[in-house]
Amino acid sequence: MCQNHGVAYIKPGEVEVREIDYPKLAIGNRQCHHGVILKIVATNICGSDQHMVRGRTTAPAGLVLGHEITGIVIEAGRDVEFIHEGDLVSVPFNIACGRCRNCKAGQTGICLNVNPARPGAAYGYVDMGGWVGGQAEYVMVPYADFNLLKFPDKDRAMEKIKDLTLLSDIFPTGFHGAVTAGVGPGSIVYVAGAGPVGLACAASCQLLGAAVVIVGDMNKERLEQARSFGCETVDLSQETPLPDQIAAIVGVPEVDSFVDCVGFEAKGHGADSDKEQAATVLNSAMEVTRAGGAIGIPGLYVTGDPGASDKAAQQGNLSIRIGLGWAKSHSFYTGQCPVMKYHRQLMNAILYDKVQIAKAVNVQVIKLQDAPNGYKDFDKGAAKKFVIDPNGMIMN
Repeated sequence: MCQNHGVAYIKPGEVEVREIDYPKLAIGNRQCHHGVILKIVATNICGSDQHMVRGRTTAPAGLVLGHEITGIVIEAGRDVEFIHEGDLVSVPFNIACGRCRNCKAGQTGICLNVNPARPGAAYGYVDMGGWVGGQAEYVMVPYADFNLLKFPDKDRAMEKIKDLTLLSDIFPTGFHGAVTAGVGPGSIVYVAGAGPVGLACAASCQLLGAAVVIVGDMNKERLEQARSFGCETVDLSQETPLPDQIAAIVGVPEVDSFVDCVGFEAKGHGADSDKEQAATVLNSAMEVTRAGGAIGIPGLYVTGDPGASDKAAQQGNLSIRIGLGWAKSHSFYTGQCPVMKYHRQLMNAILYDKVQIAKAVNVQVIKLQDAPNGYKDFDKGAAKKFVIDPNGMIMN
C-alpha cells in the first residue's frame, strides 16, 4: 500500500512531518461506503491550527493536523453516486452527514451525527470528532456526495488552484463574517484582525459592495497587505483610541458593521498591546458599531483554554460589556461558518475573475516537509497564507 505522510502536533510549539496510516474507507471498525479517498492537491495552514500548536487547547500529541483540503478522488465507496474517481474537489472543513436536522436546515457547521462530543466536526482538530487531518498526502472524506464541491473543469480549476484552495475555509469564513455583520452596498465596515481570515473577510466586504473597509491590527506587515488591495487600516499598537482612528477615516467614530476575525487570543490596544485580553475585540465591537448595527464573530472562541492568563478565561468565560450591546440593539452572530452555504457561489466568483482572493491573503505555496517552518513563520506574524503542496502538483 502507498505510504502517507502528514503534519502531526507533537507538543506546544512543535509539529513534525511523520509517516501516518494510509487512509481506508472506514470509520472505526465499520466500512465507510459513503466516503472517498483523496490525493491531496493543496492543504493549508490555518490560524485555528495555530491555536492548537501554541498549546492553547487540549489537543493530544500525535494529532494529524489540517482541515483546509482540496484534492483528487482516487477511490470512492460503493454508495457514492455523484462524485467519481478523477474529480477535483474542494472539501468543506465542516464534516456533515447531510441527514440530521441541522444539515437539512443548512447548518452544516453544527451537524449532530459526526461528533459524539458535541455538535459540529472538522478534520484534524481537537474535540471535533477525532477525524484525521488533511495536512498529508492522502485523506479519507466521509459523506462524499453531500460534502464535496466538484470543480466543473479540472484544467481551468488547476489554473486558479491557489484561489480555489481557499474555498475549504477562510474565504467562506471571511464571507460569512461579512454577511452576518450585515455588510452590503455602501456599508462602512471594520474588520478586526489582518491575518488570512481577516484579509479574506476584507476582500469579501469589497465583493459585497462595502464603501469603506477598515482593517485593524498591530502587525505592520499585515496592515500593509490589507492596504495592497484598497483597505483603510488602523494600527492598534498606537495610543490613539480606536473610535478616534475610525473617525479620522470616515468622519464619525462608528461603523455600520463589525467583524471579529481575531478570537480568543486577542490582545489589548495601545499600551496594553503586549498583554492578552481575550474580550478586547468583542468590547471594541460594541463600542464602535452604530446603534442597530451587526457584529459577525467568525473568530474562534473556545470552551476550554488551558493557556489563558486567568481562571475565568480558561473556562471560556470572558468579561464582555453585554449591557452596551443590548442598549445599542446590536445583533451578534457566532460559530463555525457553514461552508456549503457559500462555497459554490464563491467558486464562481473566482472562476469568473470577480475576486483575487489568493492575492489578497498573499498565498505562498510550500512543500509538505517545509510545513514546520511554515508554522513557525506564521506564528511570528508573517503576512502570508501558507498553502502546502504535498504531492508536487502545484509547484511543478
